[in-house]
Amino acid sequence: MNIIETIQSGVVQAVKSLYDADVTADSVTLSPTRKEFEGDYTVVVFPYTKIARKKPEQIGEELGQYLKDQVAHVADFNVIKGFLNLEVSDSFWAAFVGDIYAKEDFGRLPANGQKVMVEFSSPNTNKPLHLGHIRNILLGWSTSQILDAAGYEVVKVQVVNDRGIAICKSMLAWQRFGNAATPASAGQKPDHFVGHFYVKFEQAFKEEYKTWQASEAGQQVFAAWKADEKAVKKAEKTLDEKARKAMAKAEREGKGFEPAEYTLEKHFFGTIYKNTYFNEHSELGQAAKAMLLKWEAGDEEVIALWKQMNGWVYEGFDETYERLGVEFDKLYYESDTYLLGKDTIKTGLQKGIFYEKEDGSVWIDLTDAKLDHKLVLRSDGTSVYITQDIGTAQERYKDFGVDKMVYVVADEQDYHFKVLFETLKRLGEPYAEGLYHLSYGMVDLPSGKMKSREGTVVDADDLMAEVIAEARQNTEERDTLNDLNTEEREAIIRQIGLAALKFFIIKVQPQKRMVFDPKESVDMQGQTGPYVQNAYVRIQSVLRKGGEQDLQAAAEYATLETIEKALAGQLYAFPAVIQEAAANYDPSGVANYCYDLAKQYHRFYHDFSILNAESDAAKAFRLKLSQAVAHTLKTGMQLLGIEMPARM
Repeated sequence: MNIIETIQSGVVQAVKSLYDADVTADSVTLSPTRKEFEGDYTVVVFPYTKIARKKPEQIGEELGQYLKDQVAHVADFNVIKGFLNLEVSDSFWAAFVGDIYAKEDFGRLPANGQKVMVEFSSPNTNKPLHLGHIRNILLGWSTSQILDAAGYEVVKVQVVNDRGIAICKSMLAWQRFGNAATPASAGQKPDHFVGHFYVKFEQAFKEEYKTWQASEAGQQVFAAWKADEKAVKKAEKTLDEKARKAMAKAEREGKGFEPAEYTLEKHFFGTIYKNTYFNEHSELGQAAKAMLLKWEAGDEEVIALWKQMNGWVYEGFDETYERLGVEFDKLYYESDTYLLGKDTIKTGLQKGIFYEKEDGSVWIDLTDAKLDHKLVLRSDGTSVYITQDIGTAQERYKDFGVDKMVYVVADEQDYHFKVLFETLKRLGEPYAEGLYHLSYGMVDLPSGKMKSREGTVVDADDLMAEVIAEARQNTEERDTLNDLNTEEREAIIRQIGLAALKFFIIKVQPQKRMVFDPKESVDMQGQTGPYVQNAYVRIQSVLRKGGEQDLQAAAEYATLETIEKALAGQLYAFPAVIQEAAANYDPSGVANYCYDLAKQYHRFYHDFSILNAESDAAKAFRLKLSQAVAHTLKTGMQLLGIEMPARM
């Protein structure tokens, strides 16, 4: 029985019987009762004041009494202003627990006949996966699992950015500084090995640029720029704003402020002119660009090096993905997709969807959609990112025929995806209404935490190692796994550490910027993955100690404790939580549900005896309730990519 539909149907009947008016079930506003009031579900009665021509309080009393008298399992009610709080019968909750306690797949919804594609991760092959990728990967994976549980057929993909100037930087640096080394000879994880050469390139370029800045040629360029009063005025305004922000941050963090960092010369060379120097003057820049041109021309030597170094990176990526428990159904490579979309642009130009400028470049006018004019093809006929994104979307539809596509990409690309989606709508793509950008904010680390071995950002592997180390220290302090062998103990520590990492990141709504604290993430008393795991482990301990039990006596348990009803109500909400998380592409709802359920169970365990309950009926019911909670926690955490250990 669906108690929500039953109540809604009862309200429809009550309005008809009491006020001779017709309303629909879906118009009945029903929600869980707030914790400070008695009841399980609350009906908003304000919409019926015009129909009944009575005060909300009186309508609430009349509707409540009707539902109590006429609708099965409405046991009692109370009215708070215009809100009717309904209490569901103990017998309903007891029967519900009895129905689901043995169902390990409880919460999963039937197939809905729709197919959705989730694109996530999509790294560059010039360096290892980093902290930003971690949030992307965890959001993408958990969203795909939740959509699967909500009844969708899910396809998980990524676009590997395996071409371009950044990849050539790593290749060039290996040629110049690598001395024919390999990951094996260097004793490095392959993707870290390649990332090391990307850093080497940037370091070499920095030194080259620094030398040029001090040269006569560099100073002449700076002097010429300073003669442009308009440009200098604009730069001074930008510098003032940057300096104010930096000073405010320094004050907040109790650090010193260096005004010498905010000079016109540093701003010019550090921001304004850097790309121009790289493209027009840098020897390293010219060499990297020449390598890219050779790649595009199919030069055998360059292609061989490209395949070798990308192969190293893929080997490293696969190891990281395996540690995270992540896999993909198909990989798309930018080296295959970067020419896609050009034919579509030409066809759209003929149809008037795009327009051509005098220089031969092709644009789309999206001002009527409150966007802007967007370049889709350069004057020389080469693609821009949105061109290949259009082509890639079409290619994916040919491959899988999906109804929806979800792009997990940082919020700095919000505008890009608004333009892409609007453009695909105007092209009449059949999946255009099912496009969604799962935008997410940056992840920061507490000041002074982990230094990256690659020098600039925190690598995913380092982050996982740090959190697992925190979990190991926490476990050793509690001294609970010493009877296990090393392999068993390390497996559990890994599960705890990865749960800490995944849960801490996923519990935050994607759009919010967040701070990840490794030490806080493993806190057994906080809103953490290990806290939820501990509830599951606690239940497994109870069930082991209980042994084989005849649970038929649970049918005689007639009066539930308040917290038992609350737990049953939380379990009842689980399918709706999955459905809502899928509809909103927001895994944080599942994470916070798991935490709330674990917290409620910990309280129940503390306040009531299970194995030494006051009667056989109470014992049997509480064992069923515990098992139902364990199954639900396990399913919920699996949707987040988190394993549940047998012990902690």
